[in-house]
Amino acid sequence: MAETEISAQQVKELRTKTGVGMMDCKRALAECSGDMDKAVRLLREKGLASAKKRQEKTAEQGVIETYLHIGQQIGSMVEMNCETDFVARNSDFVELAHQVALHVAALKPQYLDREAVPEETVASEKEIYRARCEAEGKPEKVWDRIITGMLDKYFQDICLLEQPFVKDPSKTVSELVAETAAKMGEKIEIRRFVRYQVGEELE
Repeated sequence: MAETEISAQQVKELRTKTGVGMMDCKRALAECSGDMDKAVRLLREKGLASAKKRQEKTAEQGVIETYLHIGQQIGSMVEMNCETDFVARNSDFVELAHQVALHVAALKPQYLDREAVPEETVASEKEIYRARCEAEGKPEKVWDRIITGMLDKYFQDICLLEQPFVKDPSKTVSELVAETAAKMGEKIEIRRFVRYQVGEELE
């Protein structure tokens, strides 16, 4: 059975409907053979879209959590936001922030999500993949599909929200955050993060 082609427009529409991250939307659409209603239902069943009604809320509370690796050679800091001070003091919320800080220290993400990756960086990667397709003699009609797949893999490597969670690779960091948001009944988001390693070059 041929795999259903999922367009960027479909992914964007599902994201608008649910407030869920792009990779999770694309995965849900693929699982549901492109059926929008089924994909929405699937995301709700997974708890990813249950906090959609709160997407317009402002997450101005939260915590700044740090993680220092054994030996004190690697450290990270994460700002995790939520809507209320009550949730900011909740142990599950604080633990989530700690787990994300640990993940940042371990997997060295460069950007929060794919929207944060500079356009020129994406364009440069596309050129590299296009040249690779040509060098490997791939039929030109499949280049776009191959390049899209390679870009998805690139984003999963460098974007925090799309990386498989270091302690449970069956879920992404985005899914980890969404699970806690569904449990808390509040909008929860990672605002920013930084990672330090002794001896690394400064930009």
